[in-house]
Amino acid sequence: MGVHHLTLAYWCVLIAAALPYVCAWIAKAGAFGPRDNAAPREWAARQSGWRARAMAAQANSFEGLPLFIGAVVIAHQFGAAQGRLDALALSYVLLRVVYISLYLRGRSMLRSLVWALGLLACIAIFFVSP
Repeated sequence: MGVHHLTLAYWCVLIAAALPYVCAWIAKAGAFGPRDNAAPREWAARQSGWRARAMAAQANSFEGLPLFIGAVVIAHQFGAAQGRLDALALSYVLLRVVYISLYLRGRSMLRSLVWALGLLACIAIFFVSP
């Protein structure tokens, strides 16, 4: 399987899998030194404000990833309509990016709404018909 065989939905899986690492990079940028690498979870526990929220967004991004990956793989296996599958997968990833942005800015109510929309997009993938 080459790169040219990947559907947009599969590319979205790759992007969604990278988002938790982006969150950690954001949290650590400019504040995480070589000594901190000896105990990175202790460093994370000492953070507050946007850095702590970035670490929480990382955890949440990892938590949502299995459902999204499973949905995309199952939809492909059942021959889901590719255009609808791609659109839902892309909407999930875009909603996750918005979610992370809102999390970083401390916008909890709007963040929760976007999280719910992302979950609905993910669940909808299971119901894309061939």
